[in-house]
Formats: sequence, C-alpha cells, structure tokens
Amino acid sequence: MISNLFKSKIFTLLKVQYSNMMEYRVEIALWAISGIIPFFMLNIWTNNNLNESLNISDVMLSRYFLCAFFVRQFSVVWVVFSFEEDSILGKVSPYLIQPLNPFLRYFAQHIAEQITRFPFALIIAFFFFIFNPESLWIPNIGTLFLSIIATFFSFLIQFLIQSIIACLCFWTEKASSVERLLFIPTLFLSGLLAPVVSFPEYVKSWIYLTPFPYLIDFPANLLSGNATNINGGLSMQILWIILLFPIFKKVWALGTRKYTAMGS
Repeated sequence: MISNLFKSKIFTLLKVQYSNMMEYRVEIALWAISGIIPFFMLNIWTNNNLNESLNISDVMLSRYFLCAFFVRQFSVVWVVFSFEEDSILGKVSPYLIQPLNPFLRYFAQHIAEQITRFPFALIIAFFFFIFNPESLWIPNIGTLFLSIIATFFSFLIQFLIQSIIACLCFWTEKASSVERLLFIPTLFLSGLLAPVVSFPEYVKSWIYLTPFPYLIDFPANLLSGNATNINGGLSMQILWIILLFPIFKKVWALGTRKYTAMGS
C-alpha cells in the first residue's frame, strides 16, 4: 500500500514536471543544440587525421562522437544551480515539510526535461546522418538496452555528485562555484572531447578508477560498437552509485540539521 502510494506520488510529480517542461520547448531545443561539442571535436579529429594513431576508422570515430552527443544529452545535470537558486529565494523551507525529499522533485525535473529533449536530439542525429551517411548504423537490441542502462547510470552518478555539492548550500551561497571547478576535469576526462583510449598511458593508469570515464566514454563506446569492457564498465558505474548515495544522505542529513537549527 505504501509502495503504491509512493509510486503514485512519483508518477504525479513526473507528469507535472513534464507539463512544465513542455512550456519551455524552444529553450530545451536550444539546450539540445548547445550540446554539439562532440561534433566540433569530431571535425578536429578527422581534419587532422588524429584517429590514425589509435587504429580507429573515420566511421567508428564518427559513431563514437555521435553517441557521446546522445549520452551527454541524456545525462546532463544542473541540480546544484536549481537548489542554490531555491535556497537563496527561500523555497527550500516549504520543500522540507513535504513528504518527499526535495531532490526527488529535481530528479523528476531532469527526467521530464530528457523526455522533452529526445525529439530534438533525434532531429540533430538525422541531419548528422545526412552529412555522414556512411556512419549510419542500427545497434542490436541487446546493445541498445545496455547502452540505455549505462547512460542512465551516468546520469545517476552525475546527479548524486551534484546533489552532494548542492547540499553545500546549507553552509555557503556559492556551492555552484565548486561544481564549476569539477566541470573542468569532467570536460577533459569524461571522453566528451576525446576517447579515453587516446589518453597517455600514465593517465589511463589511474583514470579508470575515477567516475569520469563512465560518464561519457563508456556509454558512448558501448552504443557505437567500439571495443569496451561491458561488465567492468557497468560494475564501476554501480560501484560509484553505491559509494555516492550514502555520502549524499549523510551530507543532506547534516545540512538539514544545520538549517533547522538556524531556523529555530
């Protein structure tokens, strides 16, 4: 009974957030277009024949960056900025007296935005294949299913990381500054600008122990059909989710305790 009631609340919350996102279709379309960094990187790689040293064909490289675009579209997270704004505007207090954790609201916002963004991402992919017809391929059902799971895990990892940073708003009004610092290694080490396989050996010797390669590189390689350790990649994603979730719960508990004490 309790489980069904919880599911009903989540579904209602998701439906409301989706309705809200539909009001910002044009803005979401612009967000989708703004995520075409992988296509610029593809142009740099192919024009300079950088892929030859990696023994990756132009076709496979094109598929990788297209998949990096898709993974980025459906794993991008902005919760720290939303929570920081709500904290400054005093919206957190009413959220705390509601039966659901406020971050479930933000989680639903992200899922609703991803659903709204999906058609625009398909349109961009359509034009990509018009200009790169040789890159057209259809992944098999098993690969597509695992890729969706890996992309969702990537989203969860980033959502948990940003949620932990967002909780710093209980101590400072500039938690987003911490996120901006974290964005730098995320940009360069996630595989968004270059496949991780192209990194120097001394970087690859430790980077796979961090969450960064599993944000873009692993799901993109999986979906594009490039060689990747599927079991190892999924296991590391799950491990990072398991590690980050209790950290989030602890920081959230400490933050709300401090917030309540200050408001009493």
